[in-house]
Amino acid sequence: MDFLATPTLTGSLATLEPLALEHAPELAEAVQDGQLHQLWYTRVPAPDRMREDIEARLAAHAEGRVVPWVIRRPGDGAAVGVTTFLNIRAEHRRLEIGSTWIAASAQGTGLNTQVKLLQLTHAFETLGCIAVEFRTHWHNHRSRAAIAGLGAKQDGVLRNHDLWRDGTVRDVVVFSVIDREWPTVRLSLTEKLARWSVIPAPVQSGTLRRPTP
Repeated sequence: MDFLATPTLTGSLATLEPLALEHAPELAEAVQDGQLHQLWYTRVPAPDRMREDIEARLAAHAEGRVVPWVIRRPGDGAAVGVTTFLNIRAEHRRLEIGSTWIAASAQGTGLNTQVKLLQLTHAFETLGCIAVEFRTHWHNHRSRAAIAGLGAKQDGVLRNHDLWRDGTVRDVVVFSVIDREWPTVRLSLTEKLARWSVIPAPVQSGTLRRPTP
């Protein structure tokens, strides 16, 4: 299987398309939704660095290191984020899903669940992976909860693993889903998406509760 192929992956709540430079204006607007680039524990590009970030991802893809997608919301067709396969080790049939960001207005809508189901299905059922890994900053509690909510199991913490440009040191929390766990994870994610499909849009008062994505 071609681990570097970038097929369009389509679901009811999200579509993943091959990332391209033409997406830069849309993504520069999307990243301002929630000011994601200002969160100190993430590596999300600022609006004026979006084209540079896309160029870097495309260069890494050309070098065989990552597979990048733009995330579209089917309802309005808006580009609302980016996600990537990285740390690809085809010889060991494993990879990491990461370098993902999603506009604030698209969070908590089931979109992230759909994105991860599309990626995991492609990894396990098309590429034949035996393991898919997730990594996040120790202090990114929202991301850690979201990954655990997918059904991934925490493997451990890599202490003092990354030195960031600002000089801070990052502890990395590592999660994974392995092939024998995939059928259960797939069923759980599919059931979550089914619940999202019958829940109406949130009301103005904010009293409507939605399931965790």
